[in-house]
This record gives sequence, C-alpha cells and structure tokens, in this order.
Amino acid sequence: MKAIIKRQIKSYLKNPVFWVGILVVFIGVYRLLVPYLTIHYVEKDEKLATEEGKIWDWEGDIMDGYVPSTPEKQRKLWENSIFNSLMKDFEMSEAEATLVIQEIQDMEIDKACQYLEDNYKYYGAEYAYEDFQYHAGSREEINQYIRERLDEHDFSYYFSRKFADYVGLYMGFFATVFLAFLFMQDMRKNTYELLHTKPIKGWKYIFGKTVSGFLLMLFVLILLNVGFFVLCKIAGYQAGFSAHPLDFLKSTVFYILPNMVMICSVYGLVSLLFRNPIPAVPMLILYMLYSNMLRIGENGSYIGRPLAIMVRFPGNFFDTTPPPMVLLNQTFLLIASVFLFCITVYLWKRRRI
Repeated sequence: MKAIIKRQIKSYLKNPVFWVGILVVFIGVYRLLVPYLTIHYVEKDEKLATEEGKIWDWEGDIMDGYVPSTPEKQRKLWENSIFNSLMKDFEMSEAEATLVIQEIQDMEIDKACQYLEDNYKYYGAEYAYEDFQYHAGSREEINQYIRERLDEHDFSYYFSRKFADYVGLYMGFFATVFLAFLFMQDMRKNTYELLHTKPIKGWKYIFGKTVSGFLLMLFVLILLNVGFFVLCKIAGYQAGFSAHPLDFLKSTVFYILPNMVMICSVYGLVSLLFRNPIPAVPMLILYMLYSNMLRIGENGSYIGRPLAIMVRFPGNFFDTTPPPMVLLNQTFLLIASVFLFCITVYLWKRRRI
C-alpha cells in the first residue's frame, strides 16, 4: 500500500502539467480574492470611490465603499428610487410623484409594493427595495462598519471564508481533471487483469489509490493556504488588521477537505465500475453544478444542497455565513465516502473471483 502511495505521488510531482494546474488555480483564486486585500480604513483626505446616496450597485462591497443600510435608510433610498422612477418612467409630475410617496409612506413594504402594482402598474418594487440593503457609505459609515466587524472577528476570519469559497470551487475542477490519472493506467485491460493476479488485498489497493489522491490535493491546499495567508497577513499589517493562520486551517478542514475525500471516493468507484476513470469527469462536473445550485431560505440566507461537494459563501465580505447545517453535510460526505469505498472494495473482490 505504501508503495502505491509513493509511486502515485512521485508520478504527479514529476509531471509539469500538474504544477501548471496549481499555478492556474492560484492565479484564478488570486484574481477573485485580490479586491478583498484592498480593504482599509478610509483616511480623512482619501477620495471615496462612491458618493453617499448613490444608487446601489449590486456588485458593491465594503472595498467599493458600500455598507449595510439600516431599515430607515433602506426605506428612504427605496422611496427616493420610486419617486424618481415615477417621474422618469411613468412621466408623472413632481407633485404627482410626491403624492404617491405620501400614500405609501405609512404602509409596510409588501403592502406598499402591492399598492403600487394595483394602482399604478408599477411592477418589481419589492426587488428595488432589496437592492438597497447596501448603500454607498460616507467615510464615517465605512470606518465604523469595518471597526464593528473587526471587533467581532479578525480580518483573516472573513478572508478565509472567501478563500474557502473560491478555492473550493477551483479545487473541485482541479481534482476532477487531475485525479483521472490515478486509475488511468491501472484500468488498461492487461494491467487490470495483472493486478487481479497479485496477492495485494483489494482494500489496500483501493485505499492506497484514494489516499494518494487525497494527499496530492492536500499538498495543493497547503501551498494555497500558505500563499494566501501570507498575502492576507501583508494586507492586514498594512491596514492595521490582525490575521491568524488558524482561521485558514479551520476553513480548509471544515469546508474543503471533506469535499476532496468525496471526489477521491467517487473516482475509485466509477473507475472500477466502468473500468475507466473518464466517465467520472462529466459525473463530477454535474455533481459540482448541483452543489452550486444554492437556494434562498425564508430569512434570505443561502441554503446548500444535500451532500454538496462545494461550500459557497456568496454574501458580502463581512456578511459571509455558512449555509445552514453545513457541518452536518460535511460529516455526511465523509460517511458517504466510506460507503463508496466499501462498495469499491466489493467490486474489486467480486471481479477478482
């Protein structure tokens, strides 16, 4: 078993394409994470990227100058937007638009939206209200928001979650492509038949292959963790934020490693089932697409899919929260991986007989 693990790891490490793949993953993740490395307190004479009261940009985050709106602020911005839309799109006069706003001022949002739809054929007002959950903040609002969030957790706590989000996505595709070579040579007809004549036990062979694939992905994750923690530490030092490697370790262990175990187990089962690892590639791509199909719950939070092999953090930088029951899902992934491993060993023994 040790010989299998050593042979597979050496084979990958000697392959330049493997290192090119790591570089591609690093560059791809860096392009997504680099905006968060620019977060800092706004200086007195620093020019803001936005102006207070500017219509919300759906891609805006704290590094762009956007902060969460209070219910009062959100309502005010929404009413201003409705007011402007009534004059521009519905060709109302200022007096007429003012009258409409006065009519809905004391209504709840859902009732006000329904009132606009029933009486003025104004559709989509509820979506406009959601758009103003964030607004372009002033210098004081931006600094206060950053200070409040960093009083709760370190900068690396938030950054590591975005790291887990994007690295989990890229590592899923990376593992799908490169782990195909784990069983590629062994599934050739002559080699496959020869392996079944050897005295090696089925569980040792499958375990050796699975562990070697997992260790390779772990090696890549260690490189990514070290690289991005250094970047996070430098950015945090320059901005006066604190950063700790334990945050990266927790995010990787909880949100990425179980996914890699599942992918390795799927490869083992599919390779022996079809005597070819290639069918696992489209299966895993579909699996990742399924995992990325988040649902929005009643409270507005994102809900992941059962047995998903990606944990996403789609919220803004300081508002990222794990999907509900994500740790339970990750535990089920490990249990399912063991189950797939047992089935794979059974297939090996059956075909050996």
